[in-house]
Amino acid sequence: MIVCAGEMESFQLATTIGIGMVEPAINLTKILLNLKQLPKKIIFIGSCGIYGNENLLKIYQSSLAFNYEISGIIGLSYTPIKINLPNVSQKTILINSSNFITNSAEISKKFKNLGFTAENMEAYSVRCVANLFKIDFECILCSTNYCNENAHDDFIKNYPQAKEIITKYLKSKGII
Repeated sequence: MIVCAGEMESFQLATTIGIGMVEPAINLTKILLNLKQLPKKIIFIGSCGIYGNENLLKIYQSSLAFNYEISGIIGLSYTPIKINLPNVSQKTILINSSNFITNSAEISKKFKNLGFTAENMEAYSVRCVANLFKIDFECILCSTNYCNENAHDDFIKNYPQAKEIITKYLKSKGII
C-alpha cells in the first residue's frame, strides 16, 4: 500500500491520508480497519527537509521515524514519552516528524547532532499506525529544502521536480 499526505503532496499512485501527525493516524487507521486483508507493507511517499548539508532533490528511504520537538531541543519542554533514538551509523536515515517545519539553521544543526537526517511531518504517524497493525513500514522521501530560513520558499520551488523524482524512483525499483 502506497500512501501520501495529500493536497499539494498528492500522487495518483497513492492514497492520500492527511497532513501533519493527527490526520494521517486517524485516516490510515480507518482505511486499514475497512480492508478485508491488510497489506504486507505501507510505503509513505513525499517530501522532506534536510538537516545539515545533504543533497537536495535526492531520495531518502527509511523505516525509522520519530517525533522529537524543537521545544525539547532548546530546553523549553519535556515529555514522558520514551524517545529511544537508535545508535546507528551515519548511513542510517532517521526521520523526525512534527506538526511544524524547522526554519532555523541553528536548530537544524541540533537535530543533525542528535542523528536525524531529515524531517517530514507525517512519517512518524504512519510508522506508528503500521506498527500497531504489525505491518512493515518504509518512507521514500525526496529532499526539497534545507531546514533553514528559506525552507518554505525552497519547498515550493523544488516540490514539482521532487514529485517527478519520486515517481521515476518508484518505477525504477518496480514498486509501481
